[in-house]
Amino acid sequence: MSKQPERIFVKGNEAIARGALAARCKCFFGYPITPQNDIPEFMSSEMIKAGGDFVQAESEVAAANMLLGAGAAGIRAMTSSSSPGMSLKQEAISYMAGSEIPAVIVNMNRGGPGLGDIGPAQGDYYQSTRGGGHGDYRHFTFGPGTVQEAYDLTIRAFDIAFEHRTPVLILGDAILGQMKEPITPWAPEGVDDEAGRGWAITGRTNARETGRKKRLIKSLFLGEGELAGQNRHLQAKYDAWTDLAECEQFETEDAELVICAYGSIGRIAKSAVRTFRKQGHKVGLLRPITLYPFPSADLKKLAQAGKRFLTIEHNLGQMVDDVRLAIRTVADSDFFPIYPGNLPTPDELEAPILACLEGK
Repeated sequence: MSKQPERIFVKGNEAIARGALAARCKCFFGYPITPQNDIPEFMSSEMIKAGGDFVQAESEVAAANMLLGAGAAGIRAMTSSSSPGMSLKQEAISYMAGSEIPAVIVNMNRGGPGLGDIGPAQGDYYQSTRGGGHGDYRHFTFGPGTVQEAYDLTIRAFDIAFEHRTPVLILGDAILGQMKEPITPWAPEGVDDEAGRGWAITGRTNARETGRKKRLIKSLFLGEGELAGQNRHLQAKYDAWTDLAECEQFETEDAELVICAYGSIGRIAKSAVRTFRKQGHKVGLLRPITLYPFPSADLKKLAQAGKRFLTIEHNLGQMVDDVRLAIRTVADSDFFPIYPGNLPTPDELEAPILACLEGK
């Protein structure tokens, strides 16, 4: 009889930390802020056991710049924070994007603006998908909706970060971070810590590096036309990510109304869709898994099939802009906001969905 895969019962925060270790993350730089504190707490012991380094930095700014340094040296490294802390990290993230430094960053979104509260929200969508710091840049962004997905996407985040030389953001919230679900841990095979590191600053005094050409990682381009060339190069890279866009579609094939929602709101909306299906209503769900690149092609295809759309978010309206851009030549999307500070339930989503079905 074959051995069944191990199943463990963990929080979303711990699943992300475990996923990072499975992906051979070697450095973690953090600073405490709720609701992501389980990640640095777990890493403070388990990273050391795995032979890596853990640093509780003096600030979010310091943690982000430590991440920049580790990534520039070709080391698999990660930081995590929550909304106000993420704002403090944005300068370093812009530098990493401009310098093409791989890194994995976790944001467990909390309510805002300002200090807000420590409950769930999705008010950081713009910051997470538009390049939250200065300058024109993007970074890859995942929006997991389950604890297993949080684990899986963390492993993928490290692969994408190094394959494409980019920061990768995992955007969750207090619901995902604090809820517990069973997961099946796994580890990628054949991870080569040295592969594809021909750009990394490792020191020419290293015995293995003696005699190689000088390497330079920078985000400052002062020569005539140099910055324009770098921006064209970066934009071409971002455009190529379109093929990596991913989403979950649930009951969309015959749906008359498609709900668009991501992360924890996506799973709550899924419960509401199931309720409407039992009542005979043709309602479906499209849940983006990659928030950047956004699954625009999937949405446009549904719009061309005559579907109507309702976007539901735990904010005052952010992802709805991407939905409308995706379907703008064919259709439009209604919008229902869940105000940050409120904890939504599937029942609360039934009224706006029913109103859309009735054309109100």
